[in-house]
Amino acid sequence: MFQQVMDIISLWALPAILILILTYGLVKKVPLYEVFTEGAKDGFKVAINIIPYLVAIIVGISMLRASGVFEWIGTALAPVLTFFNIPTDIIPLMLTRSLSGSATIGVFSDIAGNPESAFYTTTLAAVMVGSSETTLYVLAVYFGAVGISKIRYALLAGLLADLAGIILAILICRVMFLN
Repeated sequence: MFQQVMDIISLWALPAILILILTYGLVKKVPLYEVFTEGAKDGFKVAINIIPYLVAIIVGISMLRASGVFEWIGTALAPVLTFFNIPTDIIPLMLTRSLSGSATIGVFSDIAGNPESAFYTTTLAAVMVGSSETTLYVLAVYFGAVGISKIRYALLAGLLADLAGIILAILICRVMFLN
């Protein structure tokens, strides 16, 4: 029963939100198409402005992956990870999540596309992707786009939130998917 309710919610959540936003706009007599196209123009300008930051982050992560740093960390942490039933394939995802969403999706695609990956590994990876944020990306790109140069406690708060998301993803997946 619970699964059927969740399936219905996941199927209708996005269309319901879109209908609600459009209905609210119509009621308030907002010129929806004009506002949408203006937002799209602004979005395109922002996309052009953040390309250098994206390239820098992707190159840095690619260098770390190619150098074997992720494998070294996975090997070093293997005994602890094995004790907590955390697959070592998850290490690159845990390390890239705070850096870049694109790199994380690439790592997740590697995990999910590998026929040897267990269901638990793929599920844990998916939950981790959805449970954390690209903190350093947000700080570099969005703070840079609006001219904030002093990040103060944003970095610490973001990284702690990412760590909490990863830990909770592990705990929830252990409870729900490991017998």
